[in-house]
Amino acid sequence: MSRKKKAAEKERQSTRQLLNILGITDYSLLTGHGELVFFSIRPTNISVLSDTSVAARIYALMTVLKGLVEVEMLCINSRENFEDNKSYLKSRTEAENLPAVRKLLELDAVSLDRLQIQMATAREFLIIVRLKNEKEAEIFPYLSRIEKSLKDQGFTVRRCDKEAIQRLLGVYYEQNVTTEVYEDNDGERWIILGE
Repeated sequence: MSRKKKAAEKERQSTRQLLNILGITDYSLLTGHGELVFFSIRPTNISVLSDTSVAARIYALMTVLKGLVEVEMLCINSRENFEDNKSYLKSRTEAENLPAVRKLLELDAVSLDRLQIQMATAREFLIIVRLKNEKEAEIFPYLSRIEKSLKDQGFTVRRCDKEAIQRLLGVYYEQNVTTEVYEDNDGERWIILGE
């Protein structure tokens, strides 16, 4: 296949095809490289813990991970990124001639800095289990054992459902944390029935 044909075919692919996503079930993400199950772990503020407590948390996570071969970890922002807004305000401030407007732009930049600092700990930590060749009857007991193991080590964890997986994809690929409902199909919100 020529380069032009490959490029044209790639251009016609949906987002899911480009990401090799085959579907989203009630508990997993189906991809061309296996079925992925996500466990969300609520972060602990380690800045208030003693060195001994931090070491204990690390050891607890290591204990869980030692027993799981097919585990991956992911950390994503669960809040907006303000860098583009801060860059815009900086360029506007430099270009502004009126002192009063310049002062307002500087105050906006300071406000964004404060907001970003407050949200700096807004991270989401995920344990991802890649299912391979598991029999249907064995999947849920296996996932329950993983969840129990994490909870037994003191982690606050929950298995992500379909809506949570859609939100994760929105945050990870779009940096979109404000949308409440994600689409089952690309562009679904733009379809008007009867037209």
